[in-house]
Order: sequence, then structure tokens, then C-alpha cells
Amino acid sequence: MKLNELRPNAGSRKVAKRVGRGPGGVDKTSGRGHKGQKSRSGAGKGHFFVGSGPGGLISRLPKRGFNHVGTTYWVVNVSDLEERFEAGSVIGVIELIESGLVRNTNRPTKLLGNGEIASAYTVHVDGASATAIAKIAAAGGQVVLPEGSEDDKEA
Repeated sequence: MKLNELRPNAGSRKVAKRVGRGPGGVDKTSGRGHKGQKSRSGAGKGHFFVGSGPGGLISRLPKRGFNHVGTTYWVVNVSDLEERFEAGSVIGVIELIESGLVRNTNRPTKLLGNGEIASAYTVHVDGASATAIAKIAAAGGQVVLPEGSEDDKEA
């Protein structure tokens, strides 16, 4: 037995019927009837089509929930800083990305106050909670926020 002699078992592979290719089987309308939307290529009305009239199925179903329009932040807790950085270091977005706490710069970064902190850090972030600012200040560090930010405070 050689590789070029390998064949599938007889009857295990069925050749697909090629419709609409002349008088070799299914001919003429190729099983689609005569004219109309459903006889055309790419035909169909979609899963939720109900028929003519003012409202389709989707517009008649109840709407639930809401769309969140606010800003989505990368969230970093003060306890994460204690685990990943040495005392006295200056921490910016690039250092947070290198440490794996933030994935990229597509979203702003916010510092939250979960956990405890004993070391002093200088943290440059886009936003910070009042608890996080207080904890970093109590440890001897500071949080630097961009000017005109929502939390526009410097601890």
C-alpha cells in the first residue's frame, strides 16, 4: 500500500447533487419553483420576519435592561500595588501594563481602595477613589491625577 493508492471506502463519500447545471438531473428551476423572492439567490426574509404590517416580531417584544453609557475603566486596587511594586516607586500606566495589572491604554485607569497598603508610592492614574487617595496619603505616597479630571485632587 502506497500513499497515492489510498482511497475512501466505497460508498462512504457521497457526491453532492449539482443543481442548475443543465440536464444532468435536476434541471430548469432547480427545485425552487417559479420566480419570486424565494427562487432567487440569497433569498429569504430572515428569522424574525412576520409579514406585512406596522410591526415585526422584534418591535413587539418587551424591552428589558439598559445600555451603560458611562466610561469603563481598568481597575487597580491599592493592595495590587503592594504585591507588584517596590516601596517608593513611581507608578504610571506603562508600569501597570508591564506588571500585568492593566492590559492596554484603550481605557482610562482608576485606582480603588480595596486592601491595605504600607509602602509609599507615587501613582499617576486617570482616576482614583477618595478611599484610595486617603490610603496612599496615609502611607506617605501621593496620587497624581490629570488636570480637569473628575476627581481633580492631588494627595
